Amino acid sequence: MEKYSQEFPIRLMAKVLDVSVSGYYSWLTRKPSQSEQYNQLLSDKIGTLFFKHHRRYGSPRITKALNNDGLKVNKKRVARLMREQGWRAKASKRYKATTNSHHDLPVAPNLLKQNFTASAPNEKWASDITYIWTDEGWLYLAVILDLYSRKIIGWSQSNRMTRQLVIDALNMALWRRKMPEKVILHSDRGSQYCSADYQKLLKKYNLRCSMSKKGDCYDNSMLESWNHSLKVEAIHGEKFKTRDEAKAHIFEYIELYYNRIRLHSGLGYLTPEQFEQKVA
Repeated sequence: MEKYSQEFPIRLMAKVLDVSVSGYYSWLTRKPSQSEQYNQLLSDKIGTLFFKHHRRYGSPRITKALNNDGLKVNKKRVARLMREQGWRAKASKRYKATTNSHHDLPVAPNLLKQNFTASAPNEKWASDITYIWTDEGWLYLAVILDLYSRKIIGWSQSNRMTRQLVIDALNMALWRRKMPEKVILHSDRGSQYCSADYQKLLKKYNLRCSMSKKGDCYDNSMLESWNHSLKVEAIHGEKFKTRDEAKAHIFEYIELYYNRIRLHSGLGYLTPEQFEQKVA
């Protein structure tokens, strides 16, 4: 009635809607209760966080972010307010395996054996390749993740899925981590990881090569999980006209968002950067 009060008489609308005129004016002058005011304030803060994080945060991370800002609220209330506003985190989507393990190249034993825990940085790294579609064709992304902090420490992008792709990602990780030795570096059995040039680089820097069993996605589940987060939070629903456009978008996600801003549930809702600073 308030919305259309300039177009139709109040008495006419009250009669059509079967409400009293006095009841309408009473509602119009009624002040919102403290609970309603708080819910409105909370909804505004939730909306700010939701869109700041590009619809990547669901109610658990939104709740933790609010708690970190000193606002005491539980997940159920946040979830209810998000439902009322129709705010839902980006939905998941299935993606196929990328690398080709059908080759005759030598493979390494599985040193990790699905033990993804590490007591310090540079004990265990994991690597994988994923792909992103653009109007110019596929863009391939190789990443290296430190299992201690879940931080992406090395990455590389190319329009071709070659051994150079994984070599470039490894060189970045080595440079950033100041050339550590005896790190277990786990991957699948893709031909890129089994190539002579990649294996030569591992030996040069005294890294311990570890590879998943053939066809077992659980052997590299940390990277499978990270690839899933990337696709859901940064790729799904986006349309890239060029590879350069996709590259810039992925750079923003990895370096500016994932490593430094995104709260990680497996790290006690700290960012990978914050988690590493705790032991620095």
